[in-house]
Amino acid sequence: MEHVPQEAGAAGARGAVAGRARRLGAGGGVLVVVAVLAYWLGSGSGNGGQATPGPSPTPTPSVTLTASEVFERVGPSVAVIQAGEALGTGVIAADDGTILTAHHVVEDADGVTVLFADGTRTKAAVTSANPELDIATLKPAKLPEIVVPATLGGAVSVGAPVVAIGNPLGLTYSLSTGVVSGLDRTAGRTAKDGDLKGLIQFDASVNPGSSGGPLLDTRGLVVGIVVSMADPGGDEAFAGIAFAVPIGVALGGDEGDGPPGPQI
Repeated sequence: MEHVPQEAGAAGARGAVAGRARRLGAGGGVLVVVAVLAYWLGSGSGNGGQATPGPSPTPTPSVTLTASEVFERVGPSVAVIQAGEALGTGVIAADDGTILTAHHVVEDADGVTVLFADGTRTKAAVTSANPELDIATLKPAKLPEIVVPATLGGAVSVGAPVVAIGNPLGLTYSLSTGVVSGLDRTAGRTAKDGDLKGLIQFDASVNPGSSGGPLLDTRGLVVGIVVSMADPGGDEAFAGIAFAVPIGVALGGDEGDGPPGPQI
């Protein structure tokens, strides 16, 4: 796990959070507990044409969901990512099975393996990488019988409730809840990588292995991709501050892409 300094002393009302930010790819020595939820299975075909992740064209759900309902809706879209010694999370972002994840999870890996929620395990190729945003896309060699893309798009406001789904410390398909703590935050990285800017700050618990997972609002929309957590003590302990790249930015747009998030 790489230690990366967190930028300190921000100028203006929106600044960098003091401390150090830690990327959340976990080492391969962590036990992966595979959670296969049988009720997600059904009939159908997972084959589809080439698709590029983008804000989903389907109507935006207007109903507010409980955390368990968000998990039931989006859980089938979440995958475990194993890339060499790194363990992370990904989310299906298109009908062809294209997966969004954090770039540092798959960076320089000799091979990438994806485990889908239905138990399908397959190799995957990195089809695009944006180290500056810490975002990458994967193309699996094999798809589950049913491909369930997440619904992408949605802005957030400070105080809005959010849900994170991921594989912290190898505990697959774990859910945590919290709120958006701040916007337009900066997380420090190495001089080579450069700082990550314009991030969503949230307090839902994340740990190594959570990187690349979806940050969701209470309508089940993916509003961000989890990339790091603040680690001022350098001990990999969650300090109540985590960061996600806004989904509009991750897709090559801007923070405002998608419908507005729920107001508190």
